[in-house]
Amino acid sequence: MLKITDRGSAHTCDGFTRRDFLQVGTLGAIGLTLPHLLAAEACAAAAGQSVKDNRSAIMIFNLGAPSQLDTFDMKPNAPAEVRGPFKPIRTNAPAIDISEIFPLHAKIADKFSLVRSCNHTAPAVHDAGWQMGQTGRLFTGGVETPHAGCVVSYLKGRRTDLPAHILLPEPMGRGGGNMSSGQAAGFLGKAHDPFALFADPSKPNFKVPDMQPPAEIGEVRLARRRRIRELVDGTVRDFEASESAALLDSNFQNAYRLMTSAQARAAFDLSQEPKEVRERYGMHRFGQCCLLARRLIEAGVRFVTINTFLTVFDEITWDIHGTKPFTSIEGMKNIVAPMYDQAYSALIEDLSRRGMLGDTLVCNFAEFGRTPRVNPAGGRDHWPQCWTSYFAGGGVQGGRVVGASDPIGAVPADRPVSPAELVATIFHSLGLNLETNLTGPAGRPFPIVDFGAHEIKELF
Repeated sequence: MLKITDRGSAHTCDGFTRRDFLQVGTLGAIGLTLPHLLAAEACAAAAGQSVKDNRSAIMIFNLGAPSQLDTFDMKPNAPAEVRGPFKPIRTNAPAIDISEIFPLHAKIADKFSLVRSCNHTAPAVHDAGWQMGQTGRLFTGGVETPHAGCVVSYLKGRRTDLPAHILLPEPMGRGGGNMSSGQAAGFLGKAHDPFALFADPSKPNFKVPDMQPPAEIGEVRLARRRRIRELVDGTVRDFEASESAALLDSNFQNAYRLMTSAQARAAFDLSQEPKEVRERYGMHRFGQCCLLARRLIEAGVRFVTINTFLTVFDEITWDIHGTKPFTSIEGMKNIVAPMYDQAYSALIEDLSRRGMLGDTLVCNFAEFGRTPRVNPAGGRDHWPQCWTSYFAGGGVQGGRVVGASDPIGAVPADRPVSPAELVATIFHSLGLNLETNLTGPAGRPFPIVDFGAHEIKELF
């Protein structure tokens, strides 16, 4: 991930350290403490790209995995051990009933559409589901496939001084499987990783640490070092001919642009928002991340990923096994659902009111669903055989339901949908040609979606 604080020495691919570059007069304090920041602009004209350049996307990843039976796929006629403790409520969309724990969702259901038949065959562990949900593939053979937002960044590049793909509030932590989470650029390289915030925007005096020049370098010195860097170009010719030099130069230029951009600073400045707007989103981490995502999209960012939670171990999440240290169904009802309901509904209403929803796809994904039957602890366990995802904006028609599960929410009964199709739907909304190939490992063509995967046409 792209974290820009300086923690000890940094090494390039060629083995040079931060100190080496300081000794030859380069701006090492910036270029090497920005681990390969956003060097994707040359790919903006990649073949197969359509002209829907005004579209952006927000991916909300519901880390921990909500129970389909307690949220968006209620089974009120099933046995008690299946249907759980919650009742369905009507929404403003005739086709959609949802759980009573989401009263604010019910008021905007005409703006989103549900996909109730998502499934995958990967192991029922969080990490595997994170990979599937965000890249459309399970990592195999040592190949890490790129996050959907990284693909968009790679193919389309940035629009403004801000990075093309931003991750809020920070990358996922442990999932229990000791595998990569799928939130990086994978084989596209570190240069195409998302810009990660590494800060909680709900905290007082919130600032983005990676946009502040190091304490020892003020803005005047930063500009002076930029000129010095330009003067010493070419003096270390062996290094300058290397790939690491090209990456360092790109990192330096992007870091300088980000740190000195009034536009970028303004986009992250939540103090510009009225108090009532901030409170409508909720003065908690997820709520302020949703508000920040809206500001970033408004400022020209192409893709924002929001993690509702950071790990399944250290905080209450959607991971409702029922016993400590995991969440109980009551904990989901009283803590998780109100926070999530508030922030999501505020985001959709705000985008709609500002005329942005048509050009902003908002998708809500998870790694899997939950077991059809409540376990002895009163919770539900991991279940990749069936769950619900949903989409709003970006050309998606609201108030629809795609697919269906069987009478106990265990498996798809109609129109099964794979993670590859979910990712393909994002790409379709943003105007990418699904036949586009990336340059994969060993230089081989690598399709941006699995062979045969298409967008969910019923949504559009």
